[in-house]
Amino acid sequence: MSRLLVVDDDRTVAEVVRQYLLREGHAVTVAHDGVTGLRLAAADTDGGPPDLVVLDVMLPGLDGIEVCRRLRQVSDVPVVMLTALGAQIDRVLGLEVGADDYISKPFSNRELVLRVASILRRSAAAAPVADGSSARLLSGDLEVDATARSVSVNGRPVVLTVREFDLLLHLLHHPARAFTREDLLSQVWGWDFGDQSTVTVHVRRLRHKIEVEPARPVLLTTVWGVGYRWDAPVGAG
Repeated sequence: MSRLLVVDDDRTVAEVVRQYLLREGHAVTVAHDGVTGLRLAAADTDGGPPDLVVLDVMLPGLDGIEVCRRLRQVSDVPVVMLTALGAQIDRVLGLEVGADDYISKPFSNRELVLRVASILRRSAAAAPVADGSSARLLSGDLEVDATARSVSVNGRPVVLTVREFDLLLHLLHHPARAFTREDLLSQVWGWDFGDQSTVTVHVRRLRHKIEVEPARPVLLTTVWGVGYRWDAPVGAG
């Protein structure tokens, strides 16, 4: 059973989401404003901190973007943001400040349940390593432990979100292969369709965390007219 936090000022929406997630066997806490949501998301309560946060962008007082930004300073808990249909700027901002995923309102409750389940599976600390690959991967100064889901550069720990880690691991498992954004959206996010800017934003964030010069990447490079490629040799630790 996972502990989930739903933050939405629309009490009807929050209750419907809560009921759907409860039916999936999760323990669900609800907050109706940003300040309370941030406190609950960052707190180590009696049951422990949440395993995932469903966070609406439009909140009174402290909006969802700011909640996510502040939460990322103290926690790497997965965040799924709820954005208004067509609100491209909200989606991009949410991803930029560290959200792992987003769903546009109005949304299918079944879609939300599936997205939550997907992220919870990927964020499991003891997840098996894909393709039978080594749990420890080395590429230049980068070291990745797939079982512990930990990353370091030059021995310095680097904190990645669930999706950032999944993206990095996928690229490391397929060095020198060019992927389109559509490929990555399908193979990393598990989406058959969706906003490809999601991939673009995650690549940009990942570069800022692992590249010496993010504006001139040498590890995660752009293949013009195609997409992205991991350009450094990868070895097993």
